[in-house]
Amino acid sequence: MNTRLVLASNNAKKLIELQTLFAPLGFEMVTQDALGIAEAEEPHITFIENALAKARHAASHANAAAIADDSGLCVDALAGAPGVLSARYATLFGEPKSDADNNRMLLHKMQGIEDRRARFVSALVALRSADDPEPLVALGRWPGEILHAPRGDGGFGYDPLMFIPALGLTVAELSAEVKNRHSHRAIASRQMLALMREVWHLG
Repeated sequence: MNTRLVLASNNAKKLIELQTLFAPLGFEMVTQDALGIAEAEEPHITFIENALAKARHAASHANAAAIADDSGLCVDALAGAPGVLSARYATLFGEPKSDADNNRMLLHKMQGIEDRRARFVSALVALRSADDPEPLVALGRWPGEILHAPRGDGGFGYDPLMFIPALGLTVAELSAEVKNRHSHRAIASRQMLALMREVWHLG
């Protein structure tokens, strides 16, 4: 198997996180952008389907193994919204695309709602090749509650509104080290590492 693993993302921070985690497997990890591969379409309504589409797109164009992440926030009282549209939630209502506008819209939609339960969700999909019939799939869930007002200056996205009862803080109040140890992406990444060792016989 090719020792190159293409990350179906142009996110440099995500590359650094995953490079560290998967280093024991001996992969050379590169972003698709570094190989001149454009971003894939994400037309699906589930994280897993979008991650699979992104991984297959990258694997096809790079002729190498690929891994993709699709993640977002699911709120119980909003039937799982904003879900796969988390990054552009505000635009669904005619507002600009920004973290601040997404947070404002979420709070507006949750006015008067007592059930504040929510989850950050991360789906990781890895393929040995574009036509791999056995994708590796890992799903990380990080439960919490949506506050009535933002707290904390760290993180990004919905982190200031997402309170983690087990830690007693919002995600935006956590250090990067603590967040990376407990997050939905960390949970999914640990699962994926184990799957690669078991199924791909690596490490």
